[in-house]
Amino acid sequence: MPEPMSAATSDARSPMHSFPTICTPRGPVPQAAPRWNPQRSSSMPSHRYRSAYDRVAVPLTGRSWPHARIERAPLWVPVDLRDGNQALAEPMDTPRKRRMFDLLVAMGFKEIEVGYPSASRTDFDFVRHLATSGAVPDDVTVVVFTPAKADLIDRTFESVAGLDRVVVHLYIATAPVWREVVLGRDRADVHGVVLDAARQMDRLARARPGADIRFQFSPEVFNLTEPDYILEVCDSLTELWDASPDRPVVHNLPATVEIGTPNVYADQIEYMHRHLARRDAVILSVHPHNDRGTGVACAELAVLAGAQRVEGCLFGNGERTGNVDLVNLALNLHAQGVDPMIDFSDIDEIRRTVEHCNRLPVPPRHPYGGDLVYTAFSGTHQDAISKGFAHRASSASELWEVPYLPIDPADVGRTYEAVIRVNSQSGKGGIAHLLRTGHGVDLPAGMRAEFSRTVQRSTDDSGTEATPKDLWNLFEAAYLVPGRDGGVALTSWSAQTGPAGEHRFVCTLRVDDREGDYEGTGTGPVTAFADALAAAGVEVDVLDLMEQEPSGPPGTRVTTAYARCRAGREERWGAGRDASGVAASVAAVLSAVNRARG
Repeated sequence: MPEPMSAATSDARSPMHSFPTICTPRGPVPQAAPRWNPQRSSSMPSHRYRSAYDRVAVPLTGRSWPHARIERAPLWVPVDLRDGNQALAEPMDTPRKRRMFDLLVAMGFKEIEVGYPSASRTDFDFVRHLATSGAVPDDVTVVVFTPAKADLIDRTFESVAGLDRVVVHLYIATAPVWREVVLGRDRADVHGVVLDAARQMDRLARARPGADIRFQFSPEVFNLTEPDYILEVCDSLTELWDASPDRPVVHNLPATVEIGTPNVYADQIEYMHRHLARRDAVILSVHPHNDRGTGVACAELAVLAGAQRVEGCLFGNGERTGNVDLVNLALNLHAQGVDPMIDFSDIDEIRRTVEHCNRLPVPPRHPYGGDLVYTAFSGTHQDAISKGFAHRASSASELWEVPYLPIDPADVGRTYEAVIRVNSQSGKGGIAHLLRTGHGVDLPAGMRAEFSRTVQRSTDDSGTEATPKDLWNLFEAAYLVPGRDGGVALTSWSAQTGPAGEHRFVCTLRVDDREGDYEGTGTGPVTAFADALAAAGVEVDVLDLMEQEPSGPPGTRVTTAYARCRAGREERWGAGRDASGVAASVAAVLSAVNRARG
């Protein structure tokens, strides 16, 4: 008897897989669980971790952020050229950095972190390039990043010589684990290091009286640091640097490693917002990361809690899971009727530039900028979108109210061509929309369901998407060519109107293998054609007939006609296209007859 196959040697294509590396939860159902939830305890060691509530106690009562609304954009500060660049497998060289910088300027960012000049020759050289090339517009402030070390601060100030508007960004880790494990210092020691660095920065700035040099401080891992300690350090720097409303200091409070739900970060920010000294001389800034996948939510709640400035990267590049995504944040505001103050009107060019500079792809489902974010494959979604477009076309309102599309794709430079795409999940509404927008064929309601079954069979068989060209080919094969290779064919015909208004249809018909001359009469050319068909032994009842307005360039305008007919026991739709409306209607009836007989 053969041995059973191991998981390693079994056919990976089999629908019955085993997962030996994953332990199926086998613990008891928690006693408090309701009957409808049979989930059991997993094998994962979740007990090794503490919640954010157990790590940092925020002495805050009477929160105001849950009731606030964002009514204006914060100051956006892209850190793609520093924090984002640090996270790249292939850090940017000067040409790529310059291309990114020029993009950020063109989009309207007015404060841009351009590098960590004491960390590498490449970063130093790029800051010098900006200082000597005239690349920085008069209304743009550059930010440079430095740790709290004397020689590195000197190097940082050396890099910005010649730049008129600079923010020097000082940082040090302040959280207990970082103080104890990384720095080997206590609270007082770390505070002393920060004050020494701040005094040195102040001296170097005063040595350039003609330049506008301001200061920024980031207590790295703010969200894991004791709130009273952060407040003590920040307030001491506000005083030392003698911050004022016309020369404010930036206190940037990073969620360096995301560890709690967004409401915890909002509480921390609101605590600082309420208690910072000289609050009108402080720009309260946030720098969320995305370790829990909630960086955007953290940033939005932080703004509700009092933050005035947000640091992040385009499309969320950055260490580990990335910095907060400025594209997502800014266009979220746009979708709520708030001007983001940054131009995203050509989202695809922005994405192409970011992909080139970072050498990383933007996922197709990335909010607002991915290839597929305005695309619907689902039939119910397609039907709703198609009806939304139709309603908008007939409405005088400027408000954007199209189901499933939070913003108008045209706002970010997208066309409507890719909004509805067809695969095996699609429905009649989406298929009809693509035929109408791509080929000017507006299927009657009753015909849409019939044609959608044809498309469904094709996509089920292929397992792939049907392009607009594929849809047209299917429509043409199903409705415009029946009878060419058999069935009932009209070889020649003429339609005449008698003096009493009676219509006479004279034709040559081939029915299967027989060909003959026939004629019929009726109240119109189509009923006369049906009478001629009856004379040839083809009984047909024309149940519905409609002609679509002619479409196409002058001189080549075509009428499309649709006919629903009963031939024998079968009822089918047919379609015809011709410069002549009568010819199109006759072709539609013939199409329906052949489809019913076939």
